[in-house]
Amino acid sequence: MRGQRALKGLRRAPRWILAGIVTVLLACLLAVSGVANSAIGNDADADPSGNASSVPSSILNGGAIIDATGDSVVSYDVPDKTIVLTFDDGPSDTYTEEILSVLEKYDVDGTFFEVGSNITKYPDEVKDLVDSGSEIGLHTFTHPDLTKVSDTRMELELSETQLALSGAAGVTSNLVRPPYSATPKALDNDDYSEVQKLGDLGYITVLTDLDSEDWQTDLSVDQMVANATPENGEGAVILMHDAGGDRSKTVAMLEQLIPKLKAEGYTFTTVSGALNMAKSNGAASASDQWRGKVLVGAVGVSTGFLTTLSWSLVGVGVLTVGRLGLMLVFARRHKKKRRDPGFRWGPPVRAPVSVIVPAYNEKECIEDTIRSLLASDHPVEIIVVDDGSTDNTAELARGIGHPAVRVIEQRNGGKASALNTGIAAARHELIVMMDGDTVFEPTTVGRLVQPFADPEVGAVAGNAKIANRRGLLGKWQHIEYVMGFNIDRRVYDSLRCMLTVPGAVGAFRRRALLEVGGVSDDTLAEDTDLTIALSRKGWRVVYEERARAWTEAPSKIRQLWMQRYRWCYGTIQSMWKHRRAIFQKGPSGRIGRWGLLHLALFQVVLPTMAPLIDILTVYGMFFLNPWLTGGLWLAMLLVQLLGAVYAFRLDGEKLRPLWLLPLQQIVYRQLMYGVLIQSVMTALAGTRLRWQKLRRSGGLGSALPAPGAGPGTISDLPAVSGPAPRSGAQPGNTEDRR
Repeated sequence: MRGQRALKGLRRAPRWILAGIVTVLLACLLAVSGVANSAIGNDADADPSGNASSVPSSILNGGAIIDATGDSVVSYDVPDKTIVLTFDDGPSDTYTEEILSVLEKYDVDGTFFEVGSNITKYPDEVKDLVDSGSEIGLHTFTHPDLTKVSDTRMELELSETQLALSGAAGVTSNLVRPPYSATPKALDNDDYSEVQKLGDLGYITVLTDLDSEDWQTDLSVDQMVANATPENGEGAVILMHDAGGDRSKTVAMLEQLIPKLKAEGYTFTTVSGALNMAKSNGAASASDQWRGKVLVGAVGVSTGFLTTLSWSLVGVGVLTVGRLGLMLVFARRHKKKRRDPGFRWGPPVRAPVSVIVPAYNEKECIEDTIRSLLASDHPVEIIVVDDGSTDNTAELARGIGHPAVRVIEQRNGGKASALNTGIAAARHELIVMMDGDTVFEPTTVGRLVQPFADPEVGAVAGNAKIANRRGLLGKWQHIEYVMGFNIDRRVYDSLRCMLTVPGAVGAFRRRALLEVGGVSDDTLAEDTDLTIALSRKGWRVVYEERARAWTEAPSKIRQLWMQRYRWCYGTIQSMWKHRRAIFQKGPSGRIGRWGLLHLALFQVVLPTMAPLIDILTVYGMFFLNPWLTGGLWLAMLLVQLLGAVYAFRLDGEKLRPLWLLPLQQIVYRQLMYGVLIQSVMTALAGTRLRWQKLRRSGGLGSALPAPGAGPGTISDLPAVSGPAPRSGAQPGNTEDRR
């Protein structure tokens, strides 16, 4: 036994290993993209200077270029009539090239302090900068305030930026400008400590003498030019930006500033040129270039993935919201039509009905099920097919002692086999199928068979309700049933492409069942398989909302998982079995193109992608605007809540459980996604899933509403004049099947 369990675990392991690998890969892609696309802070966000007691006066009053790589810290002024144009926060895919064009126009080189994450996104722009003769310095990888990060983080920020620069342009740099830095006079103790640490790492720190303040969007170009113009012929390191926002004013400013300063006798150089030292951009080693290219490639792939994912999810959101709106409109029209006093299926159907109850180890529920049927206000025979139960289900059913109840025992063959046994034993043309863990209201059978007054109707889907909805899991399933299953059936009825008559409450013509060969065991979703087969044969399948059945939902997470796993897997099997219907004409083509394609898109493909929405939400909270991300998530939740309220009103349900909807979206929905993904993986692997038996707790009889409470009384049926058909007969059919 232990060996069998171990072998079974090994067979299951590859699927979960694959899922784990995909999850880790997805997380890595998003993490890389998140770091590369994180927002760059504005210079205006810098903290005010603090205590500068440890900063030497020679540094506070010195030049903007500080060399702390030696035994002492030395600052350098830019020579008079000399300008060093510096640009932060780039590169960008627009303004870096435009700025470079202006510099080349006036034969001027600049020094660009670029952010590593942007280098990985725009490597071609970095290569163009190097080829033009301009100089590149480091501005960290993610633009943090280096005074607030650990030494390890500082080293990582710079090393990763060096790696990105090596991969993009094949060079390195020994220049750095710390994010949020300003002039030497603004240095405080923390800033000075930062400069010393950068020197220990071999970097020369470049601050600024003049700030053009091009990051202030309300400044005019003339004001920026004035800010960037030195006084009294002094040399200066001037701060500008080639990314981080709309830099069109920066481009326009350069077109004015360079000719103006040249006319005043200024020359332009780079940081290295101002210090008369060798160019700061040396060739990167072959290994660094190779590792840098890997980094640049990884960012390119992750950014492309995120872009594709974002647009895909926009499409998913539009489709989902649009579908919800259309379905609620169709559902409303369906209810309005059916509640119209003039609506008639035809003459009242009063012929007796054979109710088939397949049962396997249903001792907790079977008595409640049978008693609910015996209380029916419609004539019924009850056929309990005990499918090899190992408990006393059959004895309990016989113990009811009512002549309308027949118990048939057979060897265990599965639900389809039990239903086919019941069909063969049924005495009447109209057959109702239900589960052994379900109870009917007294009016359910009568309402369920009324649509058979229309000779085109071959099957009727009833309204399954969750009986044990007191617990959290039960309430979530209750919301799901009302919002999903029953709304869907109203729409499918309107479009004449019903996909599932629920096993808990459905009615069929015996003739229609025999025409499709009875209930097939080809799939685990025998109800979906049967419904599609009937529709393909041209039978109309409708939904009767007032034929209510109360079923026991799984009360444990594991039970729910196994139930939905079987449902999902069986649905996929049914879709594959009937796939040719998509290309056929007539009723088969209608169910194929309207029903199966809708099912594939909205019940398999899009829900499989849906977890990405939640992942992207978490991504947005960390790497994008958290307020915008949270607002969009709440907006989607509000749309779903409004749809849920509408669906509950249509179904006559109280709104109280809907306060759990937000939590359902966070917890329950993820569970259902996991079930679906496992089902898809199982189907792709070609694994055969076995039938799963759920444990029941019983006591369903108490779930039935009190007599006369709520919708569902026989007096609500449309009154039709004319003689009633004799017992056992159907409109258009005089044969009494015995």
